Amino acid sequence: MTIPEIRRHALAIGDELVHRGVKAIVIACNTASAACLRDARERYAPIPVIEVILPAVRRAVVATKTGRIGVIGTEATIASRAYQDSFAAARDVEITAVACPRFVDFVERGITSGRQILGLAEGYLEPLQEAGVDTLVLGCTHYPLLSGVVQLVMGDQVTLVSSAEETAKDTVRVLTERDALHPHSNRVARRHFSATGDPDSFRKLSTRFLGPSVGHVEHF
Repeated sequence: MTIPEIRRHALAIGDELVHRGVKAIVIACNTASAACLRDARERYAPIPVIEVILPAVRRAVVATKTGRIGVIGTEATIASRAYQDSFAAARDVEITAVACPRFVDFVERGITSGRQILGLAEGYLEPLQEAGVDTLVLGCTHYPLLSGVVQLVMGDQVTLVSSAEETAKDTVRVLTERDALHPHSNRVARRHFSATGDPDSFRKLSTRFLGPSVGHVEHF
């Protein structure tokens, strides 16, 4: 999809979430964050809209020792320059950004290890090795599921930064600042899953990665 198509798609989902009365929205997709973050924040204020790019950028700047930081993401995310622009305020950092479009296809087919994905990773990550990065941002929320393969190719000396994990921390921070966390921490959370694609395929794959609690999946 093009960036305008992604923006329209993401905002349609956001509209439905607001209609359902959510107290916060997490755009848990780097490409969607790059495409519609500003629009979403203006559209849904005062509901906080949390993104995945800046949390990862902040963590990477803290983690790097050499200032050489790599970013991998989808073609749309890398082409948007959202990460490169977000790093612009940081001093003495050199960014190498590489698109890894087929990673998403493998994850969505449940393939996270093996010779095929290893060979693909070696090809994608070669420019980052040549650049000598010491910190690598996994700039797609699919990519942490490939962290084992990525770490194997890059070596233990490279720190991997997950945009997914850093965004989860940011969400807790935002809700805490707004005194919006649920007061009964021992209460069992209710989870509702909706998918824009095939619900059965989503359920089968997400059960593997998220556990048996996925249960029913509604088609969005």
